[in-house]
Amino acid sequence: MDRTIDWNTELGAQLTFHWEQQLRPRLAGLTDDEYLWEPVRGMWSVRPRGESVTPPGAGSGDRVIDFVFPVPEPPPVTTIAWRLVHVIVGVLGMRVHSHFGGPPVDYDSHACAGTAAEALAQLDEAYRRWTAGVTALGSDGLARPCGPAEGPYSDAPLATLVLHIHREVIHHGAEIALLRDLYAASPPVRG
Repeated sequence: MDRTIDWNTELGAQLTFHWEQQLRPRLAGLTDDEYLWEPVRGMWSVRPRGESVTPPGAGSGDRVIDFVFPVPEPPPVTTIAWRLVHVIVGVLGMRVHSHFGGPPVDYDSHACAGTAAEALAQLDEAYRRWTAGVTALGSDGLARPCGPAEGPYSDAPLATLVLHIHREVIHHGAEIALLRDLYAASPPVRG
């Protein structure tokens, strides 16, 4: 019996299973109101330029993401919009650029989506590029060091980074799902 494990296939399947069975179905029907919903004061979100709670905010378009570094303690609660930008840019997009030759992206250069539909289209594209890159790695690619772009992961094999990125997508996806549950269970705001 051959007990050889195709780690490239296994790592790809980890995120693909979560994406297809959990995360992406949970995002179906996301409304603009949910996308920008702020159930508590002081939340970080995506806002029109000039309205950031962390002036000037970060982003290249009409919308910016609230962001400062270092992040305050305790960190602020963030909206679905903020979390989606984080996954699109900080989790997937920057890694696609660093490791798979994708377009350069960072929080300052990203055009933050003003609508849920636009954000989901950006998320789908970031996921597509990430999974294509991981699939193309093969065993040798998974074993190579991450390199200087990855700070604490620089000497680790790329497989370590792939696992970390998948944990991040799963983690933030769960946060988004919880916010959707809370939104659905909240009484409507009446003017």
